[in-house]
Amino acid sequence: MKLEDILRERSGNTCELCNTTNDLKVYEVSFASGNAEESSILICPKCQTQVDKKDILDNKHWEVLSTSMWSEVPAVQVVSWRMLNRLRNESWAADNLDMMYLSDDLLAWAKAAGDHESDGNVDLHRDVNGAILQDGDTVVLTKSLDVKGSTLNAKMGTVVKNIRVVTDNTEQIEGKIEGQLIVILTKYVRKQNV
Repeated sequence: MKLEDILRERSGNTCELCNTTNDLKVYEVSFASGNAEESSILICPKCQTQVDKKDILDNKHWEVLSTSMWSEVPAVQVVSWRMLNRLRNESWAADNLDMMYLSDDLLAWAKAAGDHESDGNVDLHRDVNGAILQDGDTVVLTKSLDVKGSTLNAKMGTVVKNIRVVTDNTEQIEGKIEGQLIVILTKYVRKQNV
């Protein structure tokens, strides 16, 4: 049986965190050491973008953790603990954290992501106006840029389609100008509304 089929059966074909049923995907929980079934969950797109810190936390959406934190699935417990820690400034999340128990092994797995040390803020790629940038967006240069190591000069107003965000640096994106892939600072682009 495929992993996805096993997870769909285990979860009743719902997101194992928020119980929605739309566009569910297999999600491998980071820093896992167990087998794929124990270290993966079935998750919806909204939960995944917030778990992956690619969207601002929606506190109301995560109130369902007061139920999912009691799951018998280790990966669900770990993700619940991590998300509750990101939301620990909310009284309901702090109360749930106080009630939640994880074995030493699960707690070590949960802490490996470092969510218990962060304040829950999410660093997102933002353009000059503060709009959130994502892979595939189209942007316009707000300043003429000289491209290092090239004779290319990217003029102000140049449209860059299908950008990619640099995962480890929220101040940089990648895009092609005149067929050349370059790194562009987010402070010099404006997201184009389609």
